[in-house]
Amino acid sequence: MNFDLSDEQKMLKAQAARLLGARSTPNHLRALVDGGAEWDADLWREVAQMGLLGAAIPEAHGGLGLGETELCVIAEEMGRVTAAIPFFSSICLAAEAIRLAGTEAQKTRWLPKLACGETIGTFAWTEGPGPASTRRLGASLADGRLSGLKWPVPDAGVAQICVVAAQTAGRPALALVELDQPGVARARLEGFDQVRPHHRLDFGAAVAEPMGEGDASAFLERLYDRAATYAAWEQIGGAEACLEAAKAYTLERRTFGRQVASYQAVKHNLANLLVLIELARSNAYFAAWALESDPAQAPLAAATARLSATRAYEQGARENLQLHGGIGFTWAADCHFHYRRARLLALALGGEEVWSERLVTRLETAA
Repeated sequence: MNFDLSDEQKMLKAQAARLLGARSTPNHLRALVDGGAEWDADLWREVAQMGLLGAAIPEAHGGLGLGETELCVIAEEMGRVTAAIPFFSSICLAAEAIRLAGTEAQKTRWLPKLACGETIGTFAWTEGPGPASTRRLGASLADGRLSGLKWPVPDAGVAQICVVAAQTAGRPALALVELDQPGVARARLEGFDQVRPHHRLDFGAAVAEPMGEGDASAFLERLYDRAATYAAWEQIGGAEACLEAAKAYTLERRTFGRQVASYQAVKHNLANLLVLIELARSNAYFAAWALESDPAQAPLAAATARLSATRAYEQGARENLQLHGGIGFTWAADCHFHYRRARLLALALGGEEVWSERLVTRLETAA
């Protein structure tokens, strides 16, 4: 089975890489952080104008009507530059949730606005430390009103709408909430990744629209797997950027009259990292294919992609930092952008233990 990208997908990937590589440089990210900005609004507009936000949104709702694989390759390029825009939360989470579980009226109202970048969305599931779980939902939805706390919620400071996992009548449910209303209070959290901020949302009988019908547990699990697949592609882009940065630095630096890259230990470490990345990429290809062609295999494929991509990115971020030596730990160096993002993504959807358990459970089910 061939999991390679098509010519059109490769062209989309190259176009995204050119824009993001030119606009989301480490110096630009550093300037955003130093200036106290939560995100890069100018880059968001450019990404929207190129049509990248609507890649997987149907044409009938203002998007390009492409597929999940196209969304994956865009996520990869976002991860390569640690872009300071709410692409993952707005497009890979909120738009996907509305596309898959929203009413026709909700799709008609919100998907075109998300596709053009006019509206930013996010998704709120967790309620404090620990992995997302339908068994831990404290927020409640009753009579069109939502109450409870959700945190940490990515990019909630710049979002206008939020899809919220809550419980109603003792079962999991989904609600669509406009955040600019008196019943919603936002508070920024002190985060590890300064270019992907998180907030706490306090819903006090906020007006909310129910999404879907019946128990939302199955849908939440489905969305969780889709998010893991998109995050895996983002992690692969970051891991490759770490490998390239480490290689370039060790080829440039010299010690005892030799290139650092010429030492066997350095070459072996970089080669091992390349193997991890290629393994993660093959798993991510399979996961993207499963989303489009064989949904029955998507849960198992998502768990495998999630685990391998997390390991590749974390190893890449550490190796890049170590091979840069003492300067790699400084604010003036660029290593910390990927180190911070690698740590954030490793935990944002549940850590390695969570996904290892999910993988084992799914393997047992498939046996």
